[in-house]
Amino acid sequence: MTTEHGPGARSPFGLGIRGLCPRCHQGRIFAGFLRLAERCDVCGLDLSFADPADGPAFFTMSIVSFPVVALAAWMEISLGVPLWINLAVTLTLMFGSCCALLRPLKGWLVCSQYINKAQEGRLAAPDEEAGDRPRQ
Repeated sequence: MTTEHGPGARSPFGLGIRGLCPRCHQGRIFAGFLRLAERCDVCGLDLSFADPADGPAFFTMSIVSFPVVALAAWMEISLGVPLWINLAVTLTLMFGSCCALLRPLKGWLVCSQYINKAQEGRLAAPDEEAGDRPRQ
């Protein structure tokens, strides 16, 4: 049932940027631009486990902000362009870059959660802790 779609297609990153199901590698995980589907349309994988939270936004802001701020500073210092041109160029570039990166990064995080079996953190029960430590 699995299909290879090129180099890295079975990695969380390769699957995520394509928006493919991490289990069957064929179905889609998105039902909209950023809205996750409830289930994979091919294998029926329940995607309710997926909770990338603010991860995609954090990575997108980190990747986009530094080059755009550097460009804005360079345009201001070296070229001396008017403020409105600087804002028009940098805000357009920032908005476009963020929109282009959000979906692939969200797909990557969802696929990573499934492939790496990520779960919500929980406190260990006292009897579980005792099993990890040598008895005194």
